[in-house]
Amino acid sequence: MAREACQVARGIAKAGSKNWWKIFFERYAMFALPFITVLREGIEAVVFVAGVSFSSTATAIPLPTVVGLIAGGLVGYLLYKGGSTARLQLFLVISTCLLYLVAAGLFSRGVWSFENQKWNEKIGGEAAEFGSGAGSYDIDQSVWHVNCCSPKIQNNGGWNIFTAIFGWTNSATYGSVISYNLYWLCIIVAFLLMRYKEVQGRYPFMKPSSNLSTSDSSEVQTEVTSDKQAAGRVTAV
Repeated sequence: MAREACQVARGIAKAGSKNWWKIFFERYAMFALPFITVLREGIEAVVFVAGVSFSSTATAIPLPTVVGLIAGGLVGYLLYKGGSTARLQLFLVISTCLLYLVAAGLFSRGVWSFENQKWNEKIGGEAAEFGSGAGSYDIDQSVWHVNCCSPKIQNNGGWNIFTAIFGWTNSATYGSVISYNLYWLCIIVAFLLMRYKEVQGRYPFMKPSSNLSTSDSSEVQTEVTSDKQAAGRVTAV
């Protein structure tokens, strides 16, 4: 361990202070990635549990927390014991898609919260006090509104789960709908750009490199030389 630390220190001194973090994370990538991931998930769990504590009773916290820990441990154990490379890749793809859905809902819900706060300022109170009927939303900014399926009503059949995960609301506004679609438009464009660069080797609207690299030019020269030698042998025969 001391030898590896000395090697990293020498590499940092050789590369300069600007690239020390790059050398460190390349050296200890398998340590840094799980550490940052677990740290991020732990902070996120604390934030979510704290948020629930402000809007629910204390008895509503232990059961979801314990069930979440058991479910997370069980999924991790199954992936460790029976997950092949193909299955693990499929799991990562599905979990990534789920994260995109959650992020889209959070973004849309955030815009909706800003617009709801503006409506509260107009009416001089809390719109939630009116329930789900008239006065609880700004009809000029409303795209749709249904009196049922509200996440704010108790015993609502689990609609608050859809709100927490996918950003569902029974009273959508122009801002929330437009922001949701803009989010997915940006994701689609980003994937198309990455795919284009993977196939073409460059981003759109960028000039292709006209000069071959040294390795590519040497490979081409070797192929041309071998073709000439083969043609000479055929002619001699």
